[in-house]
Amino acid sequence: MPGLLVHEWIESSGGAENVLEAMARAFPDADIQCLWNDAPQRFAGRHVEETWIARTPLRRKKALALPFTVPTWRGLRGRTDYDWMLISSHLFAHHAHLRGQDVPKYVYAHTPARYIWNPELDERGNSAAVRAVSPLFRRIDRRRAQEATAIAANSAFVRDRITAAWERDAVVIHPPVAVDRILSESDWRTRVADDAEKSLLDALPEHFVMGASRFIPYKRLDLVIRAADAVGLPVVIAGRGPEEQRLRAVAAAAKVPVRIVVSPSDALLYALMQRASVFVFPPVEDFGIVPVEAQAAGTPVVTGPVGGQTETFVPGVSGVIAESTSIAHLNESIATALNLPSFDPSAVTSPYSEQAFVTKLRGLLR
Repeated sequence: MPGLLVHEWIESSGGAENVLEAMARAFPDADIQCLWNDAPQRFAGRHVEETWIARTPLRRKKALALPFTVPTWRGLRGRTDYDWMLISSHLFAHHAHLRGQDVPKYVYAHTPARYIWNPELDERGNSAAVRAVSPLFRRIDRRRAQEATAIAANSAFVRDRITAAWERDAVVIHPPVAVDRILSESDWRTRVADDAEKSLLDALPEHFVMGASRFIPYKRLDLVIRAADAVGLPVVIAGRGPEEQRLRAVAAAAKVPVRIVVSPSDALLYALMQRASVFVFPPVEDFGIVPVEAQAAGTPVVTGPVGGQTETFVPGVSGVIAESTSIAHLNESIATALNLPSFDPSAVTSPYSEQAFVTKLRGLLR
């Protein structure tokens, strides 16, 4: 059964790309099509087809490329013997259509396009230009969603938004998280090879609050620093991104020590999670992979009250849902999380393994 995997664009890192990699492992003979591929090493040896946008400067300017992606997805070229298409979509990839063919398509939706459907969750949708074209794009987007044979959502939170936006039902299939890998090491410090990273671990205080994600505004890592400051605990922030300097300014104003770790290795990231007293995750997220990783490392999580991340832990067991993302409520929830009894990481994270993901995904295509 030759198949085709379709993805928006391929980057060097990202949760959606991790999902695509799991799909590729599940279907090793499937080809891949995307708008452009900025990480060819991720799928070395696989046939990855790019669109015409990849040959233009638009591949570096996603906002400008946006209006061109809709007609581009409608004119894909490929083999004539595909039995199915499996589409990883967080923008308009679910519009994909092979020219001159009628191939059943199955959509794995990370989210309906936030730009046009939920601008309150993505500030990029609040620009005058996007607001002006959103009504037209919403009509097209809903119509294209009717073409899918079946749709899977990465969380119940996203499933409900699919119902509202696309007027379609969806089955929930949580994305794969590297829980088995994290659980395989009782002490990730022993796997840290870089001397500077080892020194960083050795210098950490006994108790600290941790946050980790891309350094972008909606991840609200500034709230992690401010909440930990209010409760009087040191902070470690891990990740990378354009918000680094702003986060450093927030850290400089804090009364507690704040360590910002840029681009940690996987071993260091997991070691930090194992060492942390509590992991704080304030954003409204479609699913939220890093809180699951933190739980696999044995660390309780604190999240805001809205988003798919609230589905990934058992409140009072492996985490706490704050009443809001105000500093007072996060502060209170951190204090509660610090007093939770130990929990079994394997028990709370097993539903998010790659094996569980692949089993459900294969069931979707039946």
